[in-house]
Amino acid sequence: MEILNAANLLAALGHGSRLAIFRLLIEAGAAGMHVGAIAAQVKLAPATLSFHLAHLSRVGLIRGRQEGRFIHYAADFATMDTLLAFLTHNCCQGSPCLPRSMPGAGVSGHVEAQPAENPPEAAARTAAPTKKRATSRRPPARDKRQRPATDGESP
Repeated sequence: MEILNAANLLAALGHGSRLAIFRLLIEAGAAGMHVGAIAAQVKLAPATLSFHLAHLSRVGLIRGRQEGRFIHYAADFATMDTLLAFLTHNCCQGSPCLPRSMPGAGVSGHVEAQPAENPPEAAARTAAPTKKRATSRRPPARDKRQRPATDGESP
């Protein structure tokens, strides 16, 4: 998977409503759900739901199929798996680890493999001090619109 393709998939999931729809379709499995059931769960207006379903379909995260008068949507698990593989490629610097949802995973989300030895480069990386990022302390923005003069009259 190319980085631009991964960025498009992640951008599609970056909207709360689309993420909710995608997670719902993941839970539904390969059978998917018809649009009416999706609408009942996510509580979106029909036009808004249609827009979000079209966007998810366009990037390849979901697939729609016509069944009579209804359209069923299902998550494209192959695309999801490819995206996850891309995101986790060389995870934990190549040492074996598991996602948090798997049994035995720790709070951090990974089952850490115990290294046989601690290389000096790794020790130096972990001991290196980190700089704090300076935060801006700007005053709140004022309303810069000009208000019409009233010449002493009240509105």
